[in-house]
Amino acid sequence: MELGLTLGYWNRAMPADLVDWFKAADQLGYDAVWTAESWGSDAFSPLVLAAAHTEHIKLGTGVVQLSARTPAATAMHAVTLDHISNGRVILGLGVSGPQVVEGWYGMPSRRPLARTREYVEILRRAFEREGPLEFQGEHYQLPYTGEGSEGLGKPLKIMTHPLRQIPIWIGAEGPKNVAQTTEIADGWLPLYYSPWRPEVYHEQIKDRKLGFGIGVNVTFKIHDDVEAALLPTKGMLAFYIGGMGAKGQNYHTKLMARMGFEEQAYKIQELFMDGRRDEAVMEVPTEFADEISIVGSVERIKDRLQAWEESAVTMINVAPRSVDELRVIAELVKG
Repeated sequence: MELGLTLGYWNRAMPADLVDWFKAADQLGYDAVWTAESWGSDAFSPLVLAAAHTEHIKLGTGVVQLSARTPAATAMHAVTLDHISNGRVILGLGVSGPQVVEGWYGMPSRRPLARTREYVEILRRAFEREGPLEFQGEHYQLPYTGEGSEGLGKPLKIMTHPLRQIPIWIGAEGPKNVAQTTEIADGWLPLYYSPWRPEVYHEQIKDRKLGFGIGVNVTFKIHDDVEAALLPTKGMLAFYIGGMGAKGQNYHTKLMARMGFEEQAYKIQELFMDGRRDEAVMEVPTEFADEISIVGSVERIKDRLQAWEESAVTMINVAPRSVDELRVIAELVKG
């Protein structure tokens, strides 16, 4: 089992101890560090800082949003960072939901699977650098020849030579999206995954290629009171399931429902949208929060880690509260 550090995205400002986290994770043998983006800090820039202060750890975007950049712009970011880090980049991609795609990026949110497939194909061709980049798809055209075109576009080949075919991981939730991810990507970043419910994704991932990575963000906390340890996870779940999307079009709500908690999922969404957020948090089942987390006493954690080791997951990503906790987790997971 590989171990990753997830630092998410910034809130009000850059965390003061960011470099300390990068250095500590690298020294403790963490396999990857992941950064994210929503509508604040971007995912690439902090990894440049990480590259400057580390030697071994992989640098993952978990995830950069497709609507934030054209495929060619993302290729440029990834190739540049891969050079800076001497070939340590994992390019994590995701489509996000309509509220963010259309509300923040001002882009259409339709047909996410088709957009993802075209985006990845363009990235692959850019990284291969076998010739000038040409692509005529439904969502992306290189050169662009559509409405408003001057008709002067020229196929180009990326000037900076890629070091390699940079691995692409995709954040996917829906069954069709997950199945497509195993086909076109090198890894998958699930939002929620329970090793006790492998049937939820079995059909989608059973034919994954050799070496296909699955990296899951988990709450990892040593605590004698499991219920208290899970309270922050319940708060996060209530926010995502209740508020990160519109009624009838929230991927997170639908995922919880598919995982066997349909009644509770839609109750959480209803409470959250009615402004009853504390009640929404209390509606999150402890069983659900516990299955997608690793919490409890050291003995309980060791026992539950066995289920993760035996699952399809190849990497668990954690977000400790201190460097000391970062060290303890490494000892428990890496032995």
